[in-house]
Formats: sequence, C-alpha cells, structure tokens
Amino acid sequence: MTQNPPQNLPMQDKEWMEDALNSQTFMAQAYNAFAGECTAANIRDEMLNILQDEHTIRADIVDEMLKRGWYPTAPADQQQTQAAKQKFSPPAQLQA
Repeated sequence: MTQNPPQNLPMQDKEWMEDALNSQTFMAQAYNAFAGECTAANIRDEMLNILQDEHTIRADIVDEMLKRGWYPTAPADQQQTQAAKQKFSPPAQLQA
C-alpha cells in the first residue's frame, strides 16, 4: 500500500497565529542582536524603539492565542517564583 503525498491544504487560523508568533520572535531576536552591536547611539535608540514595538506585537499575538486556548501555560509554582525572584534580584548592596 502506498501513501498519498501530503496535500497543500490552506493554513488554519491557529497555524497563521503560530507562524506570526514565530516570525515576531525571530524579528525581536534580530533587532535585539543589532541593537546590542550598534555603536551609533541614534541608530541604537531607534533599533530599541523598534524592538519595543516588536515585543508589543508579540505580546498581542500571545494574548490572542491565549484567548483561543492555542498557547497553553502552566500556573507558576510559588516556590519556583520565589527562587526566580531571588536569582534575578540585584544584591542588597546594589539596591538603593
């Protein structure tokens, strides 16, 4: 018995959203890398503005996917949350 080759079916809404999310993630990574390497302050500032826009767009996509149940997340464990806070908090002598 032979298998039929996959058909080129149109993308469904979920696939479009996943593709958009992946694209926004890629764009944010690219702008972040460029901004980090940029030596011209005015260009770096503009790249950081664009990066902020990319993060906002990405957050909007995630929010829409969450509404539709297409971006499942597990609730944060309280112990893990506390450990992350401690790990990423500045040392006491650096806090004002």
